[in-house]
Amino acid sequence: MSAVMQTRLKPPPGGTAAEATDARTESKTRDASAPVAAKPARAARLARPFFLAVLPPVLGLALLVLIWEIVSVKSSGIPSPLVTLKEAIVIFSDPFYRKGPNDQGIGWNILASLQRVGVGFGLAAAVGIPAGFLIGRFKFLSAMFSPIISILKPVSPLAWLPIGLLVFKAANPASIWAIFICSIWPMIINTAVGVQRVPQDYLNVAKVLNLSEWKVLTKILFPAVLPYMLTGVRLSIGTAWLVIVAAEMLTGGVGIGFWVWDEWNNLNVPHIIIAIFAIGIVGLLLEQGLVALARTFTYEEVKS
Repeated sequence: MSAVMQTRLKPPPGGTAAEATDARTESKTRDASAPVAAKPARAARLARPFFLAVLPPVLGLALLVLIWEIVSVKSSGIPSPLVTLKEAIVIFSDPFYRKGPNDQGIGWNILASLQRVGVGFGLAAAVGIPAGFLIGRFKFLSAMFSPIISILKPVSPLAWLPIGLLVFKAANPASIWAIFICSIWPMIINTAVGVQRVPQDYLNVAKVLNLSEWKVLTKILFPAVLPYMLTGVRLSIGTAWLVIVAAEMLTGGVGIGFWVWDEWNNLNVPHIIIAIFAIGIVGLLLEQGLVALARTFTYEEVKS
């Protein structure tokens, strides 16, 4: 037998050749099974973000339903989640029926409220955003309007509703007026703050280049102020949706607020709870839509 063969067959210290062969076989088996063991670990790592994103909201909703069920058992006036779900299926199976001016489906009432919010919110944007640019751009206007904004901004929007009824002599324009007055302040303030935070170097360059005020507005101010402006828009739409429900409860007519009040007069509590969820879902959709729009126009600094 050659020296090379003797070296290969030489047992390790304290062991036989058979033991050495078994050790090599076990090592190869571990190496072969390592990729197989890594697959479940990789799958677990990939599934972890999904569960962290889905599981907490599901648990939160389950907790809400559990608390709701407990309250319904303790109080006979509160319907259980199952009873409310059955009523919701009936309501949303035909949300756009019409049986008279005061008997319409929940879909028509939500659309009527959204229409009022759209008109009042659009008017507020048409007035508030340009006013914010002017107040932020010129110190004289800022000093002139700051006391007015400081006094009127904290006033509850519903306090303006009687003024709207007095001026317009009708419930629908009075509700739009309440939406307008509550939506305009966040737009003015956020837009003005955005204009005031534009670096002075940008405006100095505009002076050196002898740019017109229109060029300064469209090429410098508007791109820089857009994220602030969209933040004001997002805050305004949330406030407007809150106010329209309360305003419609007071003014009547067609609208989700009036629908809630009418169901209360009929002591139909399941329908009230359904309306609460509908109001919340519509408000969430409006909010998330504007958040997505704001993210599109928000530019974050790239970290080196």
